[in-house]
Amino acid sequence: MEVTELVADGLKREFRIVVSAGELEDKVTSRLDELGRTTQLPGFRPGKVPMQILRRRYGPAVLGEVVETTVQSSSADTIRERNLRPALPPKLDIVSFSEGADLEYKMMVEVLPDIPEPNFADLGIERLLVEVPEESVDAAVERLAEQQRKTEPVARPAVQGDILVVDVDGKAGNEEIPGTRGKDRQIRLGAGGFIPGFEEQLVGAMAGEHRQVRVTFPEGYAASNLAGQEAVFTVDVKEVRQRLPAVVDDGLAVAVGLENLTELRQELRQQMERDYATASRLRLKRALLDKLAERYDFPVPVGMVDMEFDNIWAHHQAERQWQQERAAEGGETSAEVVSDVPTGAAEIGHSTGEDTAEAATPVGEPQLHGEPRSAADESEEAAKAEYRKIAERRVRLGLLLAEVGNSNNITVTQEELNQAITREVRRHPGYERQALDFYRQNPDAVANLRAPIFEDKVVDFIVEMAKVPERRVSPQELLAIPEPDGENAVSAAASAGASD
Repeated sequence: MEVTELVADGLKREFRIVVSAGELEDKVTSRLDELGRTTQLPGFRPGKVPMQILRRRYGPAVLGEVVETTVQSSSADTIRERNLRPALPPKLDIVSFSEGADLEYKMMVEVLPDIPEPNFADLGIERLLVEVPEESVDAAVERLAEQQRKTEPVARPAVQGDILVVDVDGKAGNEEIPGTRGKDRQIRLGAGGFIPGFEEQLVGAMAGEHRQVRVTFPEGYAASNLAGQEAVFTVDVKEVRQRLPAVVDDGLAVAVGLENLTELRQELRQQMERDYATASRLRLKRALLDKLAERYDFPVPVGMVDMEFDNIWAHHQAERQWQQERAAEGGETSAEVVSDVPTGAAEIGHSTGEDTAEAATPVGEPQLHGEPRSAADESEEAAKAEYRKIAERRVRLGLLLAEVGNSNNITVTQEELNQAITREVRRHPGYERQALDFYRQNPDAVANLRAPIFEDKVVDFIVEMAKVPERRVSPQELLAIPEPDGENAVSAAASAGASD
């Protein structure tokens, strides 16, 4: 085998590899010998088929097999002998080959960069600690009581604050407005609707009354085909219900599955403490990633950036498509539609009313939802340029965190991976078996779960090594800090691939 390096430009390497015809012939002959020991053909005893017959019958297929395995093994040998660290699988391009001639092909590969050893001193970040004040618990209890307010039917005209149970249908001209037809929908008067004048025309309605509500969609309405259009909603009022006063007592706790008011307050406090701790960690993580991105600037493989950009752009396109489809459907066109009085302990977790963060992987770059934050009406080219910068940053951070994790023997255990799979399976009630089979049959899906776990463990390691100081803040101070977007902070391919 003859190997010639053609290109050594930055992280790009290109080689010309030639395998002699004689070497290929030896491999073909050896493979035919193996086949001959087991092949059975009419007129010949097992293992006694002449070579010329084997070559005539199996030669072309064996030659193709030999060429394929030779290309794979010789490219792997070249990478190993030159101590290359490929960022992605090499690209192989056969230049020339024919039976009886040398095999010549090119191998193009991008290698991982030399990553500087990170210094975690003086990162200039801090961990924010929040104590939940008693008044926040009081407010949470009151909000929960408001959500749990009972209603009762009344035989009088509807007033602001009442809930109407209606059958409704909306048309613009002769066309039905998608998403407006519904039976037994509940509309709370005074809650604020999307179409000015809708609720006001229902004030004074009584059970059994049939009304036609005429409105004009605002000029800036999300569904552009409805903007400025006149519409008529046919509303059949089936029931008028008044809301009873909110009550804070042990009965409120029982309504959400707890024993008494004391236990309810404790549960709400613990929920808020968890939410604030999650929000604090996400902001700490973003601050760390921002600092690392400022400190370390090294070349990254273009192929990895391309892959990350493709993922980001696909997400962006899907998000935009969803927004367009929702706008075309008209969204929610009537006044606020409410469900019956919510019950269940699950409501507690959403009753704080605070802008706490969800437990999502943060991102330290511009938001990915909708258009780039610089301008919503930017051209597609400008959007792509901004997202490509995000992709490059993610790959660089992913490689940096992977280097830290690998050099400090940070790994993802099977138990941690099993717990992540279990969490994902539980997100699909009724389809747990199918979800579990999906992860069993798709190693790539499991790898996508491993990446954020590895990332978080490396971040925790850095924070511990840096001895990050703590500072106590109020909930308002914490939540005044912009919340990280719910996207991956780094390239999953960079962090997970390097950590296996």
